[in-house]
Amino acid sequence: MTKFSAFLKDEAGAVTVDWVVLTAAIVGLGLLVFNFVRPAVSSLAAGIGTELGEAQTCMTSGGTTC
Repeated sequence: MTKFSAFLKDEAGAVTVDWVVLTAAIVGLGLLVFNFVRPAVSSLAAGIGTELGEAQTCMTSGGTTC
């Protein structure tokens, strides 16, 4: 029974477990923030695409449709 109690009291891997939990928490918070930011970035990207399309039309028409 002494080997089992020594195993339960051993703290050699405690730091590794702490780092794993901390890393998982950071990844989870990053995914949570990403879910809130994604719609705004998507609409911004669509707006930029529209503006670039209009600029391309203006450039190919020689500036007559701007």
